[in-house]
This record gives sequence, structure tokens and C-alpha cells, in this order.
Amino acid sequence: MKMNRFRAWEARATLLLADERGMSTVEYAIGTVAAAAFGAILYTVVTGDSIVSALTGIISRALTTKG
Repeated sequence: MKMNRFRAWEARATLLLADERGMSTVEYAIGTVAAAAFGAILYTVVTGDSIVSALTGIISRALTTKG
């Protein structure tokens, strides 16, 4: 009798742990939040003064190069 209860509990626990309904929605949500955070960080870095001045210097040197 005890063994049957244990096997029933084990089967139920296995079904609950193996149930993946809704996982894709969570994965999409986490991916969207991560992409938005990465975009915000990248925007902050690219619009920083050091990057803008470095790019301006590179473009100025390229335009003033004598052939």
C-alpha cells in the first residue's frame, strides 16, 4: 500500500516537473528585456563624449589625408 502511494506521488511529481507549458513565453520575455537592456547600454556608450570625439577624429583624418 505504501509503495503504491509512493509511486503515485513520484509519477505526479515527475509530471509536474516535466511540464513546460508557458516556458516559451518566459523565454521570450527574458530575451526581450535583455535585448532592451543591451540596447540601452550600447546607446549610452555610443553617445558618450569619448566615442563621438574618437569617431569625429577618425573621419577628420580620413577626409584630410593627402594622396
